[in-house]
Amino acid sequence: MPTGTLLLIDDEARLRQLLAQVLELEGYTVLQAPDAYRGLALLSQHAAEVLVVLSDVKLPDGHGVELLPRYRAAAPLAEVVLLTAFGTIPDGVKAMKLGAFDYLTKGDFEQQLVVVVERAAEKARLQRRVAELEKRVGQRHSFESMIGEAPALRRAQHLARQVAPTDSTVLLEGPTGAGKELFAQALHEASARKSKPFVAVNCSAFPRDLLESELFGYKKGAFTGALTDKKGLLEEASGGTLFLDEIGELELNVQAKFLRVLEMQQFTKLGDTKPTSVNVRLVAATNRNLKLEAAEGRFRPDLYYRLSVFTILVPSLKERATDVPLLADFFLRHFAVRLAKRLPGLAPEAGAALQAYPWPGNVRELKNVLERAAILAPAGELVSLDYLPEEFQSGARPVFAADDDSLRALEAKHIKRLMEELAGSKPEVARRLGIGLTTLYRKLQEYGLED
Repeated sequence: MPTGTLLLIDDEARLRQLLAQVLELEGYTVLQAPDAYRGLALLSQHAAEVLVVLSDVKLPDGHGVELLPRYRAAAPLAEVVLLTAFGTIPDGVKAMKLGAFDYLTKGDFEQQLVVVVERAAEKARLQRRVAELEKRVGQRHSFESMIGEAPALRRAQHLARQVAPTDSTVLLEGPTGAGKELFAQALHEASARKSKPFVAVNCSAFPRDLLESELFGYKKGAFTGALTDKKGLLEEASGGTLFLDEIGELELNVQAKFLRVLEMQQFTKLGDTKPTSVNVRLVAATNRNLKLEAAEGRFRPDLYYRLSVFTILVPSLKERATDVPLLADFFLRHFAVRLAKRLPGLAPEAGAALQAYPWPGNVRELKNVLERAAILAPAGELVSLDYLPEEFQSGARPVFAADDDSLRALEAKHIKRLMEELAGSKPEVARRLGIGLTTLYRKLQEYGLED
């Protein structure tokens, strides 16, 4: 049975109550109002619940068709069905143009009304699901979703927030794997273009002879094999944001075409004689020193100066080492959910090793390391050093001083005493400790007590 809330606005009390009873028998909750003023008040109060507004066209204080924009403004995700005793074609056409779901003539139409209301309600439910998904995507790609508190990251976020609402071109500089695409997505989500496409292109992922046609498109017959017109990624991004990662890989002739895009918002497709206009914001990223590349003739200086209107340095993970524990915890929880495995967290020595590592591959490398560890670690145990790659285990095992009263030192001393007392019988030591034999072997290795 259908469920949901409807709003019925009609000044004929008997008809309004009859329609409400019919719809309530179908499973709906029906709010009622005798005029536009009270109807709009109810709609504003219950905007999050109302799926469909059913409004009479001729109300004491307004005309239903003229009220349509106000209904839509009060509840953007609700659908509106107009009811009238004397329908006219001009009114019906105008109502549909203003966004009405349907325009029904009163009479013996109860069954028709139920069908129309259910269709309108289903559309409204779908719109709510889409809006919720878009909200989640926006949250995932927002500046607030970025994990870390390091000053270098905060400086980059501060600059990005300032430029995000504008249409200015942004150049993101930083090492591979530092999260430049995440910054580009956050810039898009914080801009007025967020409802339009975000198109990401890795310039190093395409063969150089194909990149131009992928970006700009081509006309049928432009070259052998061009059997139809092709829309390029620039056109796909029109109205939104085009993110060019590794822009330093562009050939000089393609750079010249992009310069025209930035200056004129126009380009000419392969095989075409007329320019194509677009409305696109460009965010570019590079791990190279483009200023040096331009000085040495490997990058067009004029394009570099157009790109570097607003430059943001995305810090390497080494520059934000204090964020490693936060990121490691996030990735470990993420992979635990994906693997349907309970992983309580990182063992202290594993966390220390992660924070001391220089991370040449940056956040991307950290994510890969934690995925591997989550796969290898037994469910229910802390992820120890043993489940990290070899390069994390090259350091010396911890040595505890005689007066070290830390919990780990006391545990190591207790295990050592039991090993001596029980003549090295590992099954018996594990039984006395109340842990599994595998866990004991790990702890013996962890504390340097294997021998």
